Amino acid sequence: MKDTLLLGQLLRFDADPFVTGIGAARHDSHGAVLIREGKIADVGQADTLRAAHPGAEVVDHGKGLILPGFVDAHAHYPQTAMIASWGKRLIDWLNTYTFPEEMRFADPAYAAEIASRYFDLTLSNGTTTVASYCTIHPESVDAYFEEAQRRGLRALAGKTCMDRNAPEGLRDSAQAAYDDSKALLEKWHGVDRLGYIITPRFSPTSTPGQLTALGALWAEHPDCLMQTHLSEQTDEIEWVKGLYPDARDYLDTYEAHGLLGAGGLYGHAIHLEPREIDRLREVGAALIHCPTSNTFIGSGLFDMGLAGGSIRVGLATDTGGGSSFSMLRTMAAAYEIGQLRGRALHPAELIWLATEGSARALRIDDKVGRVAVGMEADLVVLDLASTPAIAQRSARAETIWEALFPTIMMGDDRAIAEVRVAGRKV
Repeated sequence: MKDTLLLGQLLRFDADPFVTGIGAARHDSHGAVLIREGKIADVGQADTLRAAHPGAEVVDHGKGLILPGFVDAHAHYPQTAMIASWGKRLIDWLNTYTFPEEMRFADPAYAAEIASRYFDLTLSNGTTTVASYCTIHPESVDAYFEEAQRRGLRALAGKTCMDRNAPEGLRDSAQAAYDDSKALLEKWHGVDRLGYIITPRFSPTSTPGQLTALGALWAEHPDCLMQTHLSEQTDEIEWVKGLYPDARDYLDTYEAHGLLGAGGLYGHAIHLEPREIDRLREVGAALIHCPTSNTFIGSGLFDMGLAGGSIRVGLATDTGGGSSFSMLRTMAAAYEIGQLRGRALHPAELIWLATEGSARALRIDDKVGRVAVGMEADLVVLDLASTPAIAQRSARAETIWEALFPTIMMGDDRAIAEVRVAGRKV
């Protein structure tokens, strides 16, 4: 296969900007990325790489900005068809919209249809990696992984486990959760670019016995991630206290059953107690910020001050509680929430969260999320003048950040000039 040389503006990071500041970002106004056999083989100045690789096929994006493909660290692909459902808070929203839709995923054909639609939507928005919840049905996991495999994507997911406080058709059992999850893990984990995530939905829909069973499975397969929800809404936290009266706090309902660890992904994590923050930091767990979901369902304002320490923070759409498939819109919402908390996130921090930050949270930053030699060539090119409104604002820019920020705040799928998965244009 012939080498491909992408030309354009180039943005990459030497370090975490939440730790070292925005100086961690490096901008090349005339940069280049050499793709060879699905990976990044060289990165640098356009003129230098053109001279060094005269046989490469050149794709010149002009002022287009080359970035890593976006990484969505928390989504619910089965909620694709019911995104933007009106007027409920979390618990009523689950009962009214989510659970009836998830019942349909017992049908393999329906699961396959939605999986295909979902990846069409994410790729059109520049997202090349997703960590998704499926439903309790193994068929929903198979459909997701089969579609991701067909497209050559790096993708992660797991069977959502629930054995109480859900409709009859959406409940399994402690043993079934363990058995199904183990079988799916053995079938899919590490195959091609796929990874299995052990997935209890959240403490209210799992008995202590089911959480213990999934904790045991995680102990047997510590190379897997584990994902769940934590402290999303205040009424949810009160519900958890009633269901687990002996727990010190919400996090303890997971910790007591072997579901707290470095590979843990804890979605939302808005209303944390000091002990919970200390324990999450001690174990090096990851928090996943879902800003459009938090505003849409009325959950609260995530504290981005937690980023930059030993707690990893990823960014996510949380579709369909989140109201957009776009990581650009998700970055914009993260900025807005930051403003409400008195912390204006810099464009460098927002881009890092949507790429390397989320990849670090998912423990795959050695594979995706960075424009660096040896990384898989999952890339997106942004048009920084994709609409008249954005173009007229970016035309006045004096820095790359002034040029990029209007696309973060106002961009949509029209800003996605090109997407590459393992080097291949899609």
